[in-house]
Amino acid sequence: MKNALIVFAIALMSSSAAAAQSLEINWMTFEEALAAQNKNPKKIMMDVYTNWCGPCKMLDKNTFHNKDVVEYVNENFYAVKFNAEGNSIVNYKDAEFKNPGYQDELKNRRNSVHELSRHLGVRAYPTIVYFDEEGNVIQPISGYMKPKQIELYLKLFTSNDYKDITTQDQFNSYYKAFKSEFQE
Repeated sequence: MKNALIVFAIALMSSSAAAAQSLEINWMTFEEALAAQNKNPKKIMMDVYTNWCGPCKMLDKNTFHNKDVVEYVNENFYAVKFNAEGNSIVNYKDAEFKNPGYQDELKNRRNSVHELSRHLGVRAYPTIVYFDEEGNVIQPISGYMKPKQIELYLKLFTSNDYKDITTQDQFNSYYKAFKSEFQE
């Protein structure tokens, strides 16, 4: 009886660990996502963050670990985390992007901005940059978002409804008609 109880406890802990692990977005590098698009076309969602950014940490903790967000992103996007002030070298659209002003002693404080961040039009953190199935930028969206807020953009871009929205009034109508399904 004691052995059965121990086996049950181990099984319960294992399933809890598996459930916790399944609440993770499958993050990859930008170059890995671009390569994956060649095999299985999907849009890319890039979380552009910095190490010192409080709202970036909140987005990661509160939104990117939400069950509905995790499931939707993993099914519909290649997810990329990109440090906007990091020192990685990134190849994108036949160009090399780096951070020539990067200072290692500032890695957890404000640092020089990466060239790719500037190229993508990132001006605030966090920013989520959405790319189409061919790696072209759709739109950068700045600011912290809760699960129900990010859901609007995730579904706007996966459905391709964004292609029909050309004015602020059209977006406002889309926003008002949108019915959120994600839980907070």
